[in-house]
Amino acid sequence: MPSHSAATRRPETAAPVIETGRLRLRGHCREDLPRCVEMWSDPLVTRFIGGTPSSEQRTWARLLSYVGHWALMGFGYWVIEERESGEFVGEIGLADFKRDGAPLLRAGPELGFALASRFHGRGYATQAVRAVLAWADERLPRGPCVSLVDARNGASLHLLQKFGFEVIRREAFNGLAAVYLSRPIGTER
Repeated sequence: MPSHSAATRRPETAAPVIETGRLRLRGHCREDLPRCVEMWSDPLVTRFIGGTPSSEQRTWARLLSYVGHWALMGFGYWVIEERESGEFVGEIGLADFKRDGAPLLRAGPELGFALASRFHGRGYATQAVRAVLAWADERLPRGPCVSLVDARNGASLHLLQKFGFEVIRREAFNGLAAVYLSRPIGTER
């Protein structure tokens, strides 16, 4: 049996818990499905993320993908909860979705986030993005972090640029005007 070098060592297999002043980021579990379905079926949430509300089946596949990212890649998505109430706020994380027709998104982990509509405008996305990028800067190898944003989503574009993401291209993705952004992450390894 071949030995495993440092480059092929087994990645972290579960999402670590990260706490901020108001939020807790934790890994997904099967009991999160109803809250995820509620969020992903809300047209206010999906208007800039594909434009179509998700079914339970599609949301379940998304949740499984998040867990699988941790098992195979050593990074993935977290559930965002309010620390005080334990309420489900949304999801945030890093992924390699192997998106067809988007080679720019294969340069490094792709940052994405979605918040339940009742939590929009409370500063939670800012707090969660800050926490995830700090985690990535400390633990992931040096390289680019990318993000794909609907060109009409000014709030997300502004937020990402506040954290050092720069526009690398404006181009359609799945027939919609999109903005591709990038920012360096990681540590010397």
